[in-house]
This record gives sequence, structure tokens and C-alpha cells, in this order.
Amino acid sequence: MTIPATSCQVSKKHVLLSEILAVTSVMRKNSRWASGAHTLTARDSALARDLGLRRSTPSTDIQKNGRLSQEADLMGGFQQLKRTIWDVDDIEALPLPELIGPFFALIRSPLSNGPITSAALSALHSFFVCNLISATSLSLEPALVELSSTVSHCKFEASDSSGDEVVLLKIMTVIHDCISASSVGAFLGDVEICEMLETVLTTACQMRLSEILRRSAESTMISIVRTIFGRLHTLNPTAEEAKLLLNEEEPQHGEISMSVSANATDAGGSPLQASEGVKSHTQQDAVSLEEPESSAGPEIEGSSQALSPPRPYGLPALLELLRVLVNILDPNDQVHTDSTRLTALGILNAAVETSGTVMGDYSSLSALILDPGCKYLFQLARSDNSSVLQAALRTITTVFQTMRKHLKLQQELYLAFSIDRLAAPPQLKPINSKKNNPTSPRPGTPATGTPILGPVDTELELDKGSPVPSRPPVQPARGDTRDLMLETLSQLCRHPSSMVDLYVNYDCDINCENLFERLIEFLTKGVYPWQYSSASDAQQLHSQYLCLDLLLAFVNDLTARAEGRSEPWPSDFILPDTLMQDKSRKKLVLTGAARFNSKPKIGIAFLEENKLIYSDLSPEVSRTRSLAIFLKSCTRLDKRLLGDYISKPDNLELLKEFLGLFDFKDKPIADAMREMLETFRLPGESQQINRITETFASIYFASGPAEIKTEDAVYVLAYSVIMLNTDLHNPQIRKRMTIEDYQRNLRGVNGGTNFSSEYLQSIYDSIRKREIVMPEEHTGQLGFEYAWKELLARSRQSGPFLMCNSALFDLDMFKTVWKPLISAIAYAFISFDDDYVIQRAISGFRQCATLAGHFHLPDVFDFVVVSLSQATSLLSENLPTQVPNYPVVEVEGQSVTVSSLSVKFGTNFKGQLAAVVLFNIVNGNGNALREGWTQIFEMFQNLFIHSLLPTRMLQMEDFLGGVTMIPLRGGQHSRSAPRSDGGLLSALSSYLMTPYGASSENLVPEATDKEVESTMCTIDCITSCRLDELYAQTIQLDSEALVAAIRALEALAHERTITKWKQESDELTTAFNTSSAGDGTFTLPYDPASVFLLETMVSITCQTSRYIEELWPVLFEHLSALLSASTHYSVLLIERAVVALLRLCLILAQKASYLFLHWPKTLRDQVYVSLDLIAGLPPIVANSVAEQIVAGVSLILQNRDIVSSQTEWNLVFAALRSTTSHPEAARSTFDLVLSFVTDGQSQWMTPDNFNGLITILDEFANSAGQSIMVPQRGRRVPSQPPPNAPPIERGRRAIDILYDMKRFIAPFAESAGLQTSQVWHQYSLPLALSLGKQSTNPSRLVRHTSISQLQRLLLGPRFVYDENDHGQVEEIFNSIIFPLVNELLKPQVQQFDPQGILETRLRASALLCKAFMHFEVRENRTKSDIRILWIEILDLLDRLINAGKTEQLYEAVSESLKNVVLVMNAANILVPPSQEDQRDEHQRTLWTATQARLERFLPGFLTEVIPTPQLQLPPSTPAPESTSTVPVVASSTS
Repeated sequence: MTIPATSCQVSKKHVLLSEILAVTSVMRKNSRWASGAHTLTARDSALARDLGLRRSTPSTDIQKNGRLSQEADLMGGFQQLKRTIWDVDDIEALPLPELIGPFFALIRSPLSNGPITSAALSALHSFFVCNLISATSLSLEPALVELSSTVSHCKFEASDSSGDEVVLLKIMTVIHDCISASSVGAFLGDVEICEMLETVLTTACQMRLSEILRRSAESTMISIVRTIFGRLHTLNPTAEEAKLLLNEEEPQHGEISMSVSANATDAGGSPLQASEGVKSHTQQDAVSLEEPESSAGPEIEGSSQALSPPRPYGLPALLELLRVLVNILDPNDQVHTDSTRLTALGILNAAVETSGTVMGDYSSLSALILDPGCKYLFQLARSDNSSVLQAALRTITTVFQTMRKHLKLQQELYLAFSIDRLAAPPQLKPINSKKNNPTSPRPGTPATGTPILGPVDTELELDKGSPVPSRPPVQPARGDTRDLMLETLSQLCRHPSSMVDLYVNYDCDINCENLFERLIEFLTKGVYPWQYSSASDAQQLHSQYLCLDLLLAFVNDLTARAEGRSEPWPSDFILPDTLMQDKSRKKLVLTGAARFNSKPKIGIAFLEENKLIYSDLSPEVSRTRSLAIFLKSCTRLDKRLLGDYISKPDNLELLKEFLGLFDFKDKPIADAMREMLETFRLPGESQQINRITETFASIYFASGPAEIKTEDAVYVLAYSVIMLNTDLHNPQIRKRMTIEDYQRNLRGVNGGTNFSSEYLQSIYDSIRKREIVMPEEHTGQLGFEYAWKELLARSRQSGPFLMCNSALFDLDMFKTVWKPLISAIAYAFISFDDDYVIQRAISGFRQCATLAGHFHLPDVFDFVVVSLSQATSLLSENLPTQVPNYPVVEVEGQSVTVSSLSVKFGTNFKGQLAAVVLFNIVNGNGNALREGWTQIFEMFQNLFIHSLLPTRMLQMEDFLGGVTMIPLRGGQHSRSAPRSDGGLLSALSSYLMTPYGASSENLVPEATDKEVESTMCTIDCITSCRLDELYAQTIQLDSEALVAAIRALEALAHERTITKWKQESDELTTAFNTSSAGDGTFTLPYDPASVFLLETMVSITCQTSRYIEELWPVLFEHLSALLSASTHYSVLLIERAVVALLRLCLILAQKASYLFLHWPKTLRDQVYVSLDLIAGLPPIVANSVAEQIVAGVSLILQNRDIVSSQTEWNLVFAALRSTTSHPEAARSTFDLVLSFVTDGQSQWMTPDNFNGLITILDEFANSAGQSIMVPQRGRRVPSQPPPNAPPIERGRRAIDILYDMKRFIAPFAESAGLQTSQVWHQYSLPLALSLGKQSTNPSRLVRHTSISQLQRLLLGPRFVYDENDHGQVEEIFNSIIFPLVNELLKPQVQQFDPQGILETRLRASALLCKAFMHFEVRENRTKSDIRILWIEILDLLDRLINAGKTEQLYEAVSESLKNVVLVMNAANILVPPSQEDQRDEHQRTLWTATQARLERFLPGFLTEVIPTPQLQLPPSTPAPESTSTVPVVASSTS
């Protein structure tokens, strides 16, 4: 500290006189000094000369008692000083050496004892305190030189040890005053500084002194060191280095040197001369300090100026001190103990701390720190002494913090060493008895209990197969040592740019380790527990916390840089792109090296493929040389394998090129062999060794070595070096080879002559002092020395350590380590109970999610979500299909379901934390999520099952009832009240949806207060999660995230439906050894979760219709799978699937109408694929969803552009036809169809939908017939519904619509320009066929209406057919009328309406006869053969008469037949025979056949109607009948 200027308030003269008195008083107390106090000795002959007196020779007694004379001189010095200052008012005008010279003489005198020396030293301390010794003192520099010499050569007689140590303590105080606590320190020279530092340092290291003294000296030393090294901040590094170099060449102020001995004593063995035990080697040439009292003040001042006093101390003194401190640290130096090294470490740490980064600007200082400073420090980091280890680690940390940019490779070595010691798995707790496991596992061997991270990052495992050979193996750290090293590692890596610096300088350097990856790998594994054999639970937990803390600090730094708190990349640094290219190349090199180490041929092929070799070919570089360059430069290769590979016979050229890369010029053969054998390991086979030695001899001899005459001599010498190395250093050889033996063995091999003895002696000494250590044999101290040597060699080529808190590499860093990083954070969150750790882990999760979004890494975000979701306990592997009856209680006016999940989750505080964090992270970041949606929706379905979701998420949309709640149990229906006219199918549907007995309501348990409280905690947590906000945000997702969300929903729904059905049906098949489960008889019970998932994905899709093109395939796959096996699932699920499909089709239809020209036709076609799927539903299923179908199709058809072809219309009507049997749906469908044909805006009749309308109208008529009850046993006559019954009325109206549709035929034919035959086949025939088919409908009203409308159609004027095409006429009869009559004659038809069938047959017979007359007996008919058609008509009339055998039918048929026969006769078709018989063959045949056929059922009928000439009938007879018949026909055709 600096002494305050106001600390002394009295005059300096008073202080000086007081101190003189104090010192002389102590001197007089000693008997020896008391006698000398009264002796006045003429100390100067000047007085005698002045008085003219001769000075006498001293007496013999005085000469003998020189000691007394010396004591008197010392006492006289003080007397003289008093006389000098007595009359001086301002003593500061006197030179300082004159004022304090007597005190110096007394301190230096060996006659002094401890108390006297102590008093003198105290006086000096007082002089500093009162500023008597100050920067303004006269002749300060000589005084300081003398002061330095005095305190460094203090001698006094020993007394008691405690009093003597007080003297030494005061010496420390005076030195501290001089250097640190006053203003005169800046005037000290380098020599003086070294003298005083040597004194203090030796005292601190003197082990025979007391602990308190040594500690005081150490404290003083540290304070002084902080002062003197603080000068580095004010000095000019360039100028100081230049002066240092000049001083080394020509010393100006003596040789500056320090040495320290911890055990130095005086001759008597007393510790008194502890300060002298370290003799200064300073040779002073400025001023003599032996007799300061012999010169007057002015003379001293003048002489000091004339002799150029020492300049203020600077770099030389600091360098010398640093050299001494570093040398003390050498662990191989047995002179110094651990205590001495501990002291030196503390002082060195203080020096480095004070210097800071400035020390790196002084090349001489930094060179000492680089080597051997770091070397010794790293070796001390292996110390078993915990105090030395702690001090060494602290110093290492300080050195790296201040000189990091100069210590790139040193830091690499230390960090690799630390990770090796920390990451190496320690001995596990034995499973068996201890006697089976007496020793610990081999260092570096992975133990079976090593924690395995869930996700494994392949990049982190990239270079496992090719470790850096220069790193020696280490013992794993345990216990306190592990904690200490881990704390140090944490301190080194806590700087914001630490990880970036590691990545840039090491991972992106092809010659360095992937330290960043290794460190993160170690830290992530360190978060998991290891079963130490010697570590307490507290130590293990502390270790885990430290690892987690470093990981979270890394994540925090990444986040800070992502938010903009980063530094720009300096322009003078290597370009970032270049670094990343180096990183990519490094990955390839590591992979290639690993493959080479596995199989060289495969490795070389990989290297060539990736252009790591053979890409530098030129006339100077051949393929072999290119490969040799790579093999020599790659440090990742297995040295044993490399030596074996290059020494094979096939690779002789490669061996020559490999050894040709060495520069053996002017190198001794021992050093050349050492350099060569450090790059690969000699193989074991003698022939391979011979090839290597021969090649070496050739290349080495070509370099022109001195004294070697032939290449063979090199060959022999090389072998001799290998043998000598083995002989001198193999511990199994007892008798070592001497130099004489070595010389004798090499006699005459140098071209017939001998090598000189000096030459062989140099080889012998080189091998003896420094063993040639083969690669992979570097262990212990040899291993460290080899690693350090390689480090120094690499450091000459390595660039500076780049330091920049840049964000340019964060993406690549994060991509490399995110998976194990997040796994470790998740483990910590789940496993640790400390609130601070949990809070940090939560923050880490948030930051990882932020980084995932910032870097656009959805995989990372997914992993965060997966990790957190596992911690929530909201994921359930087996959700129940049948939801239990949970109790419902009223809490604060709201109904609360107390479920098993709500109770369990309410007590899981950590799970609640995870849930809140998870959903807060996902909220607003949905676009970053991909696979993680599966966990989100899995939690949703779990919450849904337990009634914990917000109401908004429990709803399902309906075409009919609007928005309703999804029922949790099958007994609940989606609509509040069933329709009253549902009939049997509705009752069946309701039954199917209620698979559980009502008695289950009685099994609801009572909820306890504790369970209700836990449930309320759960509800509060779910509210904090803001699930409804997340659900609302899904509609704002981007395409990719939205598709991922829908795929997640579909996967969960698929698992609960299709997959589950297959599993359970297979189980049933296996259990009962039958295939009945797979034939459609097995049905899954109602599963509310499957409905929830379906509704959720459809709702999201409908609200994001802009992405329907991407979402459609996912949804349709699921819906089609459900509907294709609709009988296997519950009715409600299938209903929701149909509604979902139609809602999606509606979106497609709307898009198709809005973007008609730009909409993909494939998606438009999907509407009809869906309708076809719906149309194919089984009738029982279709009936249950009929209302939904018709409502959906109606909405789809509002987009008229969606239907544009007959095929599409057919699919529409096919879907609608499935609804006609449902009472309510049929009404809606009929109204829809009616709107198509009714005039007005809604009319939608096209040629494409004409036949489709016929089909669906035909279906309505069929439905009317299906409403007729088949007669059962006990009921003789079936009942006919009233005409106003809805099915009957719709059937009747359908027939009327069919007939009315004939008015569209002509316009359609005209607009399309169709031929008559085309019109017939496309329009007329289908219409007539439908009416003909319905003419046999079980419903009487429909049947009669159909016959009437058919007759009107066929006989009406607008019926379009080709009159010239008799085939069409035959088709009318064969396809329409004949089948109609045949059907009416069937008994089963009669069963539906026995009472009305007679009238129907009457109408059918009339239609048959009228149609024949209309089409075949008209005047302009074509000449065609109608005999077959006529005979078939007669057959049908025969069957009609005989079917009912009623008089009414007999008369009606007879009357109709009579009209036909008369008309045929009038038309000259049916002509009776005559006498001339002018009939043609056709007429004769027709008459004969008719007569024969009629005779069967109407005998005499033909002759009665058309008399033959043989009957001689009056001519007037036929006339009235003819005239009476024609009007009948005419009236019928009109």
C-alpha cells in the first residue's frame, strides 16, 4: 500500500533524532556496546593536521580488539550524524546517504544482534513513513542502491529464534516500504529490485523459518510483485524489448541474476542469515557500498552523477523474477519442494493477474510463459498434492484469461487433458464382491455403466476411431480433484465467446482436435449420473450442476448472439468461409483416417474420391508423392498401421517418397532417426525393418552427412542406433552397452575405416540422454515430453488464437450438438430438485426453442417439445376407449370433472412447470414445429378424455345441428334430441351407440376435498398453458408446419381406429382360431378420442382452406380407410367421417368454382372420388348418415361449375340415391331433385344429368314400393299406405316428373344436333324404361300413375323415335311393354296389392293393345314382319285372361282385342281367306297363326269379328262394326 502523506505530523529532524536515540539506546543496553559508547576515537586525521599535531599510532590493545573498534565506529557514526544535523534547520538539504548511512552500517554489521538490527530497521521504516526517504530526497539513487545492498546483506548474531524472525519480518517491511509503499520505488534499478526480491522470495521459501514468517514474506512478495508488474502498463513494450536485447549484449549496470534456495543457512546452522542464504550475483560498478561513511555527502552525490546511476527498473528485473518463478515450478527439479512451488505459484499468479493482457505484448515475458511456464504448469496440474493442484489450476486459468491469444496450442493441450481426466469413466461400484474386482479399470476403457444419451449425434462420434496420438493417456480424476478440475474448466469456458473461440480455432483447424465437440459431449454426459466408487452424492450432484451450468451458459451465449449482441468478424482474421471449408475438409480427413485405420485400401479410395489426395498432381508431384504427403501430415492415422503399410514390398516407391519428405540436411544421424521414427512405428517383421533402413540410408546419405563415406555405413549406423536405443533404455536389460562396446561394434564399417571416437560419442550421448520413443509408447513423463515437443513444433506453424464473439458459426455449432444438449437439459429438468437448476433448465428450453426458430431448425424445436412433453406426464400410452364415469362437482359456479389425470397431474408440480413452459414455447412458434405436433395432440387427446380441454376444443360442426359437443360416452348422441320419425333404423342406431348399461351411472365414486383441490390446480395449470390460443394459432401456420400438424393428428387417429381394429380383430382370430373377426362382424366400440382427433384435423383444415391442396391427401387417406370399412366402427365416428369428407369436398368445390382455370383437375376429381366412396357405403351405414350426405351434397351443388359431365352427375346421384330410404333425408333429396326440373332459377337440367335424374327418380318410386308391408302370417291382405303418405307421395310425384322430363328431350336434341336414333337411345328409351319398370311398383298409386304416364308418353305426339326403324318399335315392346305385362302376371307382385292388381292388369292390357295399334297398325307404317310380335301379344292376352279369370278382365281384353283385330283387318294386315285368295304369303301366315292362337283362349272370336266369305255374311254386317270400331281406336290414340 502507499503510505499516506499526512501520516507524520512532526518535523523530520525530530523523527531522525528520535530514531538515533532509539537505536543507540538499544545498543547501550548491550554490555559490549555500552563500553564502546563512551570511547571517542579520532576517526579522521584532518583535526590533527589542522592543529599541527601528529596522529599517534593506535595502541596494541586497540589493534587486538578490532571488534571494539568496529563497535565504537558504529556508535560514533550516530554521534557524528547528530552533530551534523544539530545545527541544520532543514535536514532535507543534506544528502540522503549521509542521513541514513549509520543505520545501513549497523544493519550490515555482523557485530549487531537481533534487537539492535530490529531497531535500525524500524528506524528505516519510520523514515519511509514520515517521508524522510522520498522522491525529493537528495542523492536518492545512491541511497537506494545502498539500501538494497543493506537489506539484502543483513547480518547479525543469533539470539532467540522469535526475536530473530522479528528482524526478518522488519526486513520484509522495509523492502515493502521501499518498493511498494512509498514514492521511491520508481527510482530503484533492476539490480536493486532483484536483490530485494531475492531476499523476500528466499525468506518465503526458507522451510526452517516459522509458518507465519514465511506467509508474511509471501504476502509481502505478492504485494511487491503486484507493484512492479503494474509497471508493464506504463512501459513501452517495443522499447523495453530493444533495451533488453542491448543489455544482454553489453551489460551497463551489472549482471542481473536471481537464485533461490529453500534450505540455505549460515555456517553455524542458524536461520538468522536467511536473507543472506541467497547470495546475490550482482556485480556493482556504480558506487562502492563497503564504506559509505568514508565519503562526504557532496562527494557521493557528485560521484553518483558522474558514474551514471542505474536507470529505474523495468523489463530486465521482471524477466529475471519470472524466470526464477518458472524454474521453481519444474516438477522434475528435486531441489524445490511442493511448498516452495506453492509459494511460487501464488506469486506467479499475482504477477500474471497484475500484468493482464499486457504481458503478451512483451515477447520475452510471453516466451517464458509459453515455454517452459505452461509446460511446468501442466505437469503440476497432474499433482497429487491438492494444494499444489489448486494453485496450479488457478494460475493456469489466469494465464489463459490474460494470454489466451498467444497460447492456442497450449490451451488445446490443457483442455484435452482436462476433458480426458474428467470424462474417463471412473471405477464403478462393483456388482459382485470386492475380491472379484481388485483393480480399477484400465484408464480410457469405457465402463459398462457409462450413461448413454437417448439421442446419439453421429458428428460427435466422428473421430472416435482416430484419436490424436500426441495426447498422452491420463488417469481419471476423482473426488476433490475432479471437482477442482471441473471448476477450473468451468471458469475457463464461461466467457461469452469461449465456445465460438474453441470452434473457430480448433474444430475448424484440420491439425487440431474438435475441442468444441468434445467439450459439449463431455458436458452433456456429465449431466447424467455416474456411479463413482469414491464420490459422494454431494460431489456427484455438484459435478452434474457444473456441467449443466456450462451447457446453459453456452445456450445463453448463443441466444444473446442471435438477438444481436455479437461482434463483427475482424477483417484481418481468416475469412469465415475459409474456416468452414477447413471444417468440412477436416470431417472428410477424419472419416478417411478412420477408414484407413480400419482398412487402408478403403481409406485411400475414400480419400481419392473426396479429392484429399491426387488433387495436387503436377510434374513435380506424382500420385505416390501426393499420397505420401497426406500420410505424413495426417496426425489421425494409426502409426503402427502406417509403418506396416509403407514398408510393404508393393509400396516401396511410397516409402521412398515418404522418407524423401524429411529434411536431413546437417542433422546428426541420431536426430534424423528420431525424427523419422516419431512419425510411424517400426513394424515387427525384419524384412520390413530392412526396407525402411535401406531407404533411410539412401536418402540420408544423399543429404551429404559429415564423416560418413558410404551408404552402407549409414545403413549400419541406422541399425546400430536402433539397437543402442533398445539396449540403453530397455528395463529388462541389466548390462548396458558402454561407449567402448559401441565403438567396437562399429569398427571398420565406414568404408573400411573407423568412425572417429568423437562422432560415435555424440551418437552414444544423444541416445543415452534422450530415448527414441516410438509412437503409441508415449506414456508418463516421456509421453508428456513428446506431446510438448510436438506442440512446440506445431506452434511454429499455427496461427494466432482468434477471439471474437461472432454469430457467424452459431448455426453450425448448434446443429452439431443440439440433440445431446437438449437431452441433458431435459434430464436435469426431470431429475434435479433444486429450484435454481429447474429455473435455469426452463430458461435453457426457452432459449433452445428460440434458437430453433432463429436458425429454422424444426428438428430442434421438435426435440424440445418431445423432451418437455415427456416431463409433463400428460402423455399416456394407453388411453381408455371407454371413459370411466368420473365424479362431477360444482366449484365456484362451474362444473369440474375430477378425473384420475386431474388428480395426479395436480400433485405433479414439475409436470405442471413442464406443461406451462412447453405450451408457452409452442405458442407463437408453431411454424417451427414438425414432428413435435404428435406430442402436442397426444396431450390434447389425453386432456380431452379427462374433460380438461377448453370448451372451444370440444365442439364438432354439423350440417344440420350447428355446433355440438363431442360425447365422451357412447350413450350420448351428437344431437340433443333424436328425430321423432326416425323409425326402426334410428332406434337401431341409438341402440348401437349405447353399448354400456345404464347401471354404470350408479358406479360414480365420490370425490374427496384433496382430489378436488388437485383438480383445481390442474385446471389452473391448463388455463396458464393457453391451449385455446395455441389451437387458434394453428390456422395461421405456414404450409409445411400445417401439413405436419395434420399428419400428426392423422397418425394418432389412425392408431386409434384402423390400427386398433386390425390388432383386436387379429387377436380375436387368434383366440378363437377362426376368421370371423375379419369378415366384418367385429366392431370397435365408440372411442371419443378418435372422434376428437378427426374433428380437430377437419376443423383446422376447414379454417385453412388455402392449403387444401397440400392437406387433402392426408385427410382423404384416413377418411377413405374409415369409410371403406365403415361397419367396423361406431356410428358416430362414421357419421363424423362422412361429414368431414363432405366439408372438405365443399372446400374443393368452392375452390374449383373460384379458380376454375387455375385449379388442378386432379383435386376437382377428388370430389367425385369422395362421392363414389360415400355412394358405396353399406345401406345400414348410409341410412344412418343420410341426412348428412344430402345436406353436404346440396351445399356442394351450389357451386354449379363443379359438375360438368355425365359421369360426374352419375356420381352425384349415386350418393343421393343412398339417402332415399331415410325418411328425413329422402324429403331433402327429393326437394333438391325437384328443383332441378322445376322452371325457375334453380332449374338445372342438362343432357348430362338427364339419365341421372331418371335413375334417382326411379329410386324414389322404388322407395314408395318398399314402404308396402309384405303380408305376414295371419294377415291375408297387405295394407296400402294412404296416398298422402310421404314415400307414396314422393313416388307419385317422381313418376309425374319423369313424364314431364320429355319436354327437355327436343331442346337437348336440337342443341346437340342429335340424330333421331341418338335421341331414342339417350333420352326416350331410358325414360320409357323407367316408367315401364315402375308400372309394376308395389304401391298402387305409383303403379297406376306409371302406367298412365307411360301410355301418355308412348302414344303421345312428343315421343321421339325413328318410325322407319322397326327395331326401335320392337324394343318398345320387348324392353318395356312385354316385361311390364310379364311382371304383372307374377304371383309375388300380386301379393303386394291383391285388390288393385286387377285394375292394373286391365290398364296393362289396354296399353298393350293400344301401343300395338299405334306403332304397328298405322297407315304409314313400314312393311315389316309383325307376326312374331303379334303372336307374343296374343300369348300375353291369353295369360291375362287366364290369370285372374274374372269377367271384368275377360270383357276388357276381348274388347281391346276386337278393336285391334278390326283395325288390322281394315289396314289389310289381318286378311281372312277368300275364294280368290289374293293374299300374299305374309297375310296367309299371319291369319293362320292368329286364328290358331285365338282359338286357344277365345274360340270363334276371330270368325265372329271378321267373318270369312264361306259364312255368306250379309254385306251390311261388317260395316256397322267397322264404323263403330274405328272411333274407339281413334279415341284411344288421341
